Order: sequence, then C-alpha cells, then structure tokens
Amino acid sequence: MGTPALLGGNDFVTDGGLETDLIFNHGLDLPEFAAFPLVDDAAGRALLRDYFQGYVEIARRAGSGLLLETPTWRANPDWGLRVGYDRRSLDLANRQAVHLLTELRAERPVDGPVLISGTVGPRGDGYVAGEHTDPDEAAAYHAPQLAALASAGADLATAYTLTGTGEAIGVVRAAREVGLPVAISFTVETDGRLPDGSTLADAVAVVDAVDAPDWFLVNCAHPLHVEPGLAGRADDGTGGGAWLDRIVGLRPNASTLTHAELDASEVLDPGDLDLLASSFEHLRALLPQLQVVGGCCGTDVRHVARLWGQRPQGHIVPP
Repeated sequence: MGTPALLGGNDFVTDGGLETDLIFNHGLDLPEFAAFPLVDDAAGRALLRDYFQGYVEIARRAGSGLLLETPTWRANPDWGLRVGYDRRSLDLANRQAVHLLTELRAERPVDGPVLISGTVGPRGDGYVAGEHTDPDEAAAYHAPQLAALASAGADLATAYTLTGTGEAIGVVRAAREVGLPVAISFTVETDGRLPDGSTLADAVAVVDAVDAPDWFLVNCAHPLHVEPGLAGRADDGTGGGAWLDRIVGLRPNASTLTHAELDASEVLDPGDLDLLASSFEHLRALLPQLQVVGGCCGTDVRHVARLWGQRPQGHIVPP
C-alpha cells in the first residue's frame, strides 16, 4: 500500500516507555499502570511536558518529524474504573491529554511535521491473550475513547499492545466511524507470535482483509523477539514478505525478558543498549516502510536516542 498519506515521506521520532520511565526513573506511583490521571492537575501536566521534551530534542537532532502520543493507554472504561474514573471523567481526561500535546505542538518544537496520536490500549491485559474478541463488541467498547480523542483534535489514533485480531478490527471500525486515521500495533512473544498464537504475518493479513488500518506497528517486545515474526509468510497469497510493507512503526522493549518475567519483576531491566541498537538495525533492514521509531517498556530517552543513532546529551539524559 506504500507510504501512509498522513506520514508522507517523513520519519517520526516517538517516545519511549512512558509508564515504566515515570515509575522507575521518576519514582511515581501509577496504579494499574495508568498515566492518564496526570493530566488532571498542573503538576502532572508539567511532568508530562518535561517528559516529552527529551523526545523533542531527539527529533531536533535527527531532523525528523515528531509523533506525540497521548498518555491514554489505560484511559478506557474497564481500566479507568479501576482507578476511579467513570465515563464522563474518562472523556475529559482523553480530551485534556490531546489538548496538552496540542499546546506543545503550538510551540513549533521541531522543524519537521508534528502529529498528535491518541493512544488506545487493550481492554484486557496487553501481555495475555483472553478469549476471542468479537470485532463489533470491541468497536462499541473503544468508541467513546476514540470519539473523545477525535473531537479534541487528535490527528490519528494508535492502538498499542494488542494481542489478537478481533480487538484490532474493532478499533479500526470505531476509529473510522469518528473519522480518525488509525494504526494498529501488535505485541509478540519471544517466538515472534502474538500472545494468542497467531503469526504476525497472518494477524496483519486477517485485519487487512476485513478492516484495514492505515498502517501497523509492533511494540512491547525486544527486537530479538520481533525478528522471528518478520520471517513469517502470510497465508493470503501476498507473495510471502509483501506484508512487511504494512509495518511502518517499531517501539521495542529494552529488556530481553519474557512478558511473564517482566510482569513479575519489581525492578526495571534497562537492557543492553548496544544489543538493542544492533538488533534493531537488523529489523530496520527487513522493514522497507519503517518510518515511526520509539520505545516501549523499560526504554527512556537514552534508548530512543540510540535507536536514532544518537548518543544522549544535555536534556535527554534522564534523572
């Protein structure tokens, strides 16, 4: 399908593992891994602005675009309720998250284009596949969040850490209903397969055949775990590796631990920067349409800077 129209011919820096960075590097308590409550007060918004400044600097040095992603991965009804948010307060939080990034973009932080992506997370656990999800049920579930993000002015929505195709199709349907471009990001286990056992190739093919998103990403897995997934062939007559053109973004984990090990860990594993960078470069060579690069769990500005071939300096060294 070629380069997504919204991205044009530009590469985009995006951020790292927001929640793990805030918890382990900044000492914050984020119940249920939810960062979105930070938008409710001035101190939280100031912390988020400072967090994003590190990635602004990486994009400036790279001469690239910047994809600002809202801290709303947990801002859906089930997870929101666990931290005391009803539908009305969730709607407001999603809108405030977009407004925060709109203000940052208005400051013209980089020379390249700046896009605001409304972040959507899974209804269940992003590490564990539940029962098969009905796409229409998933669309109805995610629709309120996507409507709030769209009405607040997000340029697109990105659903991260999805574990199966049913929920992915539902998110695409709901995003289309509110007129938002949408990207789908799957996570994979150490064998390169989705938590539900699907190959990455088949997951992309299934979603594309029903309700195609604007592009796909892979997140929350080390490059060494993503690599076997990229060797798969789609059972859809696409000629083996043609589906790889649909993967436009990567947000890898820093650690080579399994999802189960990471879930059980009480300390941060920052991984090996050299291994992360070298294994990522191998993936880059396999993905001809790669344009969006950031990090996921365990990563911070140091990791993302290395993925962009930079050595951390100045503002982008975390506390």
